[in-house]
Amino acid sequence: MGVSGLRAVLMAGLLLLPGSLRAESEAACARDVLVAGSMQRQAIEQLESGGDDDASRCRVWRRHVETMRRIAGVYGRCLSGPERTERLGQVQTSEKEFAGLVRTRCRGL
Repeated sequence: MGVSGLRAVLMAGLLLLPGSLRAESEAACARDVLVAGSMQRQAIEQLESGGDDDASRCRVWRRHVETMRRIAGVYGRCLSGPERTERLGQVQTSEKEFAGLVRTRCRGL
């Protein structure tokens, strides 16, 4: 079965879920997206406060990369359409940018 066939089976399975399970899933996603947005704001604030030395900055950058990865998982799972594309793109771009900084500037720190 190809990817499109598997996707169709999964979507059909979601439609067949009892209403209460679907509602729980939607409620969980709504909560997770809200928490992810808060985490994203906090991560940006931490970047802005940064650190006074390279080791501190590297710790903040590493934490930022991990946070962006977690947020991307939530956005990828819970959002759809243009909102998913935009928000997922933002966090993935940030993750890649700071992962690059960690690779190039944080060796041995």
